[in-house]
Amino acid sequence: MVYRLYRAVPWLEQNLERTIVVWSYIVMAAIIFFGVIQRFWLSGQPAWSTTIPPLIYMIMAWYGCSFNVRLRTHLSFNEFRSNFSPTGQIAVLTLDAALWLGFCIIVVATVSREVVRAYSNFQIVLGTDNVMQWWFLLTVPVAFMMMAGRVLENLFEDWGNYRRGTPVVKQAIIGGDV
Repeated sequence: MVYRLYRAVPWLEQNLERTIVVWSYIVMAAIIFFGVIQRFWLSGQPAWSTTIPPLIYMIMAWYGCSFNVRLRTHLSFNEFRSNFSPTGQIAVLTLDAALWLGFCIIVVATVSREVVRAYSNFQIVLGTDNVMQWWFLLTVPVAFMMMAGRVLENLFEDWGNYRRGTPVVKQAIIGGDV
């Protein structure tokens, strides 16, 4: 479903994870910055200023992982794989996709149970009165569903390259564009 969404809306495919990562970083940094100012210059700080940033960091990390899976810069061994024959390259890339998809399924199933548990127990973020933990936890299965869409994008691209006879393994560039 996510793969089809990316195909139907190219803007999302190009910008969704980047936007989430950048805004998560800005919000997290602002909370920490103002928490430090409040603590040392105003002699106090909100209790939530130390509990919300790690949750925002979790959001930033998993959506960044999803984006880097698409760029092939997350756990990539292209220098080693480029020495394989095209058949060996596609075999290793297909194994990668199967492992990533298995990992995504495990995380979505496991964390979804935790989201439901946090929701049904009305768990709030420490230091707050009405910020629910499940709001943050829900972003993890969503990020992994997006990651599964990225894995499928890569897999279909790899098989297309293999069938056309074009190079299957390409050099990944950190910070490059999709």
